Amino acid sequence: MGYGELTIRSYDGQIDRAGVEDLERRCEVAELDDELVGVIQGSIKRVTGLHKPPDNLAKVGYVLGLRVAPVHRRKGIGLSLVRKLEEWFVAYDVDYAYMATEKDNEASVKLFTKKLGYVKFRTPAILVHPVNNRVFHISSNIEIAKLKIEEAENLYKKFMASTEFFPYDIGNILRNKLSLGTWVAYPRGESRGEFGSNGQVPNSWAMLSVWNSGELFKLRLGKAPLSCLIYTKSSKLIDKFFPCFKLPAIPDFYHPFGFYFMYGVHHEGPLSGKLVRSLCQFAHNMATKSKDCKVIVTEVGGNDSLRVHIPHWKLLSCPEDLWCIKALKNEKKNTVHELTKLPPTIALFVDPREV
Repeated sequence: MGYGELTIRSYDGQIDRAGVEDLERRCEVAELDDELVGVIQGSIKRVTGLHKPPDNLAKVGYVLGLRVAPVHRRKGIGLSLVRKLEEWFVAYDVDYAYMATEKDNEASVKLFTKKLGYVKFRTPAILVHPVNNRVFHISSNIEIAKLKIEEAENLYKKFMASTEFFPYDIGNILRNKLSLGTWVAYPRGESRGEFGSNGQVPNSWAMLSVWNSGELFKLRLGKAPLSCLIYTKSSKLIDKFFPCFKLPAIPDFYHPFGFYFMYGVHHEGPLSGKLVRSLCQFAHNMATKSKDCKVIVTEVGGNDSLRVHIPHWKLLSCPEDLWCIKALKNEKKNTVHELTKLPPTIALFVDPREV
């Protein structure tokens, strides 16, 4: 069965919001009426970490939210949507387009790498930890302090500016109403006065920021893996009859819920792994005070040793996400070739606005 002429236009919030939300739901349950059949989103920003100094700024376009109604897939709609978005990127002088998808999403990987010329770039890990009512105990030997926005901005620019995809407008991210703050952890007694003043930091320290994604949108789990269901039911029974075991329970994911995203995770020094873990536990304790926050999420580089220090459940996490990149200017193609040939970087800055 065919369909009428395909029209691609800009999103209109007043007209399209309900339809796009409905499309998201229909994609999940494979239902369709004759309204919207596809949607895509994109954002543009300047980042550091892709070019070598002095020309270390690059303008990148991020492709996200590509959705096509199930009955209209394999008709070239997704391809047309991405190409139209790339035209918008080019019109705004974007150097590179990039996207993220699940590594085993064959349809998405084939679309971008085989038909659109993207190349596989990085395979970061998405780490997820459920939020429950049990509060983590944080060692009294560790000091955790909240930074002022200006302090956090200065530290990020000093210590993470060379990280791949580090946003040039980090100050705007930190000042966004969804950013709950930036915290540092260090051994008690090793910092005097304001942290980082005069460029001085302790021998071991760690830093992260927290973004309240639940204020922007909610998630819901449509179908859980059998192992997840078995664990949920068994943990509830054990918790009921043997509370002394204190087995952590999986939250209710079948109703809409929010999540906190930890970004800008940085650490230095021999004790920094323990400090990162304490900061993650601090973020979890903070999330227990939110009725909507059911999980805490972060994303780290594929070779980042941080993952062993960040509390997460393998059952809920994704060990290998996939990022792909494409040069939109001929003179940038060699740069992409060089980037993909380099060993995977340890650190990776994931912009919370693109989660």
